[in-house]
Amino acid sequence: MGKKLYHGAAYYPELWDSVVIDQDLQLMKETGINIIRMGEFAWSTLEPEEGKIDVSFFAELINKFYENGIETVMCTPTPTPPIWMTHGFPERLFVDMAGRRMGHGSRQHICSNNQYFRERAAIIAEKLAKGLGSLPGLIGWQLDNEFKAHVNECTCATCKELWHKWLREKYRTIGSLNNEWKIGAGQPAYRSFEEVPVPENTASFRSLPLRMAYRQFSMEKIAEFADEQAEVIRQYSKAPITHNSSIGFHVDNERLFKNLDFASFDTYATIEHAGAYLINCDIWRNLKKDKGFWIMETSPSFSASLEGTATPHPNGYLKAEAAAAYALGSEAFCYWLWRQQRTGCEQPHGSVISAWGKPAIGYENVLEVERMREALEPILLSSQSCQAEVALVYSDHAKAYFQNGPFKKLNYRGFITEFYQQILSNGIHRDVIQPGADLEGYKLLFTPYLPSLPEDAAERARQFAEKGGIWITGPLTGDGGTAIPEDDDELVLEQKYGEGKIVQLHFIPRSEEEKKRLEKIIDQYANEAGVDLRMDISPGTIAIPRKAEGNQIWVMVNMDGNGGEIDLPFKGYDLISECAVPCGKTEIGKFEYKVLQSFESHSPAVS
Repeated sequence: MGKKLYHGAAYYPELWDSVVIDQDLQLMKETGINIIRMGEFAWSTLEPEEGKIDVSFFAELINKFYENGIETVMCTPTPTPPIWMTHGFPERLFVDMAGRRMGHGSRQHICSNNQYFRERAAIIAEKLAKGLGSLPGLIGWQLDNEFKAHVNECTCATCKELWHKWLREKYRTIGSLNNEWKIGAGQPAYRSFEEVPVPENTASFRSLPLRMAYRQFSMEKIAEFADEQAEVIRQYSKAPITHNSSIGFHVDNERLFKNLDFASFDTYATIEHAGAYLINCDIWRNLKKDKGFWIMETSPSFSASLEGTATPHPNGYLKAEAAAAYALGSEAFCYWLWRQQRTGCEQPHGSVISAWGKPAIGYENVLEVERMREALEPILLSSQSCQAEVALVYSDHAKAYFQNGPFKKLNYRGFITEFYQQILSNGIHRDVIQPGADLEGYKLLFTPYLPSLPEDAAERARQFAEKGGIWITGPLTGDGGTAIPEDDDELVLEQKYGEGKIVQLHFIPRSEEEKKRLEKIIDQYANEAGVDLRMDISPGTIAIPRKAEGNQIWVMVNMDGNGGEIDLPFKGYDLISECAVPCGKTEIGKFEYKVLQSFESHSPAVS
């Protein structure tokens, strides 16, 4: 990994015969696909009967594709256990908060905390790692598929038992729990850990500390499962391990990726939500610092996984998505999926080719991505991502709070993305970091919508300001949420702190006027903090700085399809068209990308 830019797709060879597989191999080569991901839903193929495991089918395919220049990310097939694992064993099935038990026929229907499931998952992972781990064509592992994408917290008997054990380890005494949860305001105190329920339906309001603790318990348990799977694989394979997650799932991504080797995510944002796409890139770029992230799934055309159809991407947008991702540090841009499903709930979903092997709606755009990849690859492989000077803190725990607490009508994911877009619209290169991240190298720090900032993170932020940084906190940050003053003069409160400043925002930017106000505030403090990694660029176009042989290059990408304008502060050289670009205003076309370098620092070897 790291020696090429990957252009790939999810592939399900267990659904097709050898004739179709050979056809797919040839079409992939013609399309420029150089990586496939497979195996995530193939447990029944691998182990049709308990204990009868055969991985030779995938071993042969990995070798065959590698001989044709296509490498493989192999998945553990744990999201879809075979029917023999749950039929007649209802205690192994997932139970939601309403007490409804899942059934076989989809995915994520089993409780991932069930001991028997964990044992069989470890066995299938071991068989895969032993049989495939040393194959030269296998260059990475993906654990499971989209943890907690379709379900939330399980409340089965197994989880209840583990929950009480978790509480005992965390709080030590029931008195400590009662005290920390402030039990007594409309809720009787607990006498033992066994009395603490899972957060099922109640006649009145359910305790917020209970809901938050149970979410934390669930997030820690799914990360523990990932750790177990990774530990098994590492005994037999040196290939790096990841998981395809998302900010939309019920996981703590900071904890989930702590013990994995590289970060990857799935995204299906449309052109209208390009900001949501870019914030994912900036989050995952910083989950495993200095390691390339992967986009493991995105649609080549449209997302329509359950029923009906959806509007395809406009022609050219896929290329812009891929160019932005690669420039921001992604090593791979992969589609779900290669060949359209013949049956099933995701049959209407966009694909590279149809079930009949013919080009699908997005096929020409995939070819366009491949031409772009070939053009950018030598430039991006000889340069590195730049750490930003501006950091925005994102927290999965804050998301959980807004889903469970008194601010349920506030969509954290939506609010943090809108805040992010105001930074984006200022042409500022930015990192989106976790609460536990190091703040070294930043000049400007934003911590909006954080009901509670961990004390160690708060202390780092205070030290950041004391040493000269500007820390902008709020809205709704600290003590479960900031009150909104009615006095307009108090909407922004600034105070000197050591060599720097702490600025409090006391308004939620909802109207266009308020969003413009926030944009101006961001611009003001970026100037005051001396932020240099920014570019005067028209809305809908982004500018991404990279370090190249001691110099700096900028990758410009038009994301909205309207074209735009860049106010270039230097005489530039376009490394793609190999021509000079004058200082000042320069145009960028519809979904166009440019790679510009200071004319004085241009070296023919770089281009």
